[in-house]
Amino acid sequence: MTALDTQVHSEDSQDVDARYSRQILFSPIGMEGQRKLNRSRVAIVGMGALGTVLANHMVRAGVGYIRLIDRDFVDKSNLQRQMLYDEEDADSTTPKAIAAARRLQLINSQVVIEPHVTDLNATNAEDLLNDVDLILDGTDNFSVRFLINDVSVKSGTPWIYGGAVASRGVSLTILPGQTPCLRCLFTQAPASGSVETCDTAGVIGGIIHVVASFQATEALKLLIGDKEHLNLKMQQWDLWFNQYSAIQVTSAHKADCPACAKKQFDYLDAHLESDTIQSLCGRNSVQIHPVTPSKLPLDYWEERLKPLGPVQRNRFLLKFQAAPDLQMILFPDGRVLIQGTEDLIQAKSLYSRYVGM
Repeated sequence: MTALDTQVHSEDSQDVDARYSRQILFSPIGMEGQRKLNRSRVAIVGMGALGTVLANHMVRAGVGYIRLIDRDFVDKSNLQRQMLYDEEDADSTTPKAIAAARRLQLINSQVVIEPHVTDLNATNAEDLLNDVDLILDGTDNFSVRFLINDVSVKSGTPWIYGGAVASRGVSLTILPGQTPCLRCLFTQAPASGSVETCDTAGVIGGIIHVVASFQATEALKLLIGDKEHLNLKMQQWDLWFNQYSAIQVTSAHKADCPACAKKQFDYLDAHLESDTIQSLCGRNSVQIHPVTPSKLPLDYWEERLKPLGPVQRNRFLLKFQAAPDLQMILFPDGRVLIQGTEDLIQAKSLYSRYVGM
């Protein structure tokens, strides 16, 4: 045991755990910074590749409260890069937020971890994101990022954007009222099919860790209040082709930005079908999240659907084999995943047939 370990045990055992002794030795954090981390609240949106690395860093660093938000469940294709999951999670189709919370609680039982198996959308975004100090982006689509941006600008909560595909990655720290917001840089989401996804280009594990580790480090700076050392440039990497750039974006602030200038929160106020029916990256699946979802319990759906085809249910979800190549996954919050198609019309037709629009 080092002198610092002894000091933490003897003087601060009520306040700061000795597990953080090496982090405390890092002078920019120190004891006071660690106390700030222990009192901090963070929301992580998306518990896929980026989200699992982000959550692992936040929990091990001692961030006191972490909210995990994810709509999906674990399958074997995730295991190549989503570090908190294992084959048992995939075999049992455990929701990612639940599987991650279980693993993270074993890592640090002192952290309050609150999992939410839900889709972040216009109806719940403010409830889930307004009471935290920082929002971390682990998502894979721009619609959700613009929604996060709307909440951030409206509430004044900082957030850290991150993305990765193939061997490329990007990250940007956004401080409402101080830096350009996401809609200053991208007026609207890229057109469908115009950008690569993990389904079309794949992804390697290394770029996930680079992007998420950068996000996590910036998060620590923000949470302890060391804004002097924040990196506010847009970071871009391509690990395979040995490329790196840091783009100065402070001059990109737009006087007519719909979000931060006009306070026009298009994504937060949206209740359109296009926002409730989405293809999912790399899953050959469509998600349907009605604005007014069914609140019927899963055992009701099991009784209703089992005469029509094979049904499997656990306490988190119900799987219904609607056709040899089409499967419906029903969640308690009314959300439905339709696997085996990316055709929105086919998915809507199947949903209407078995659930009702």
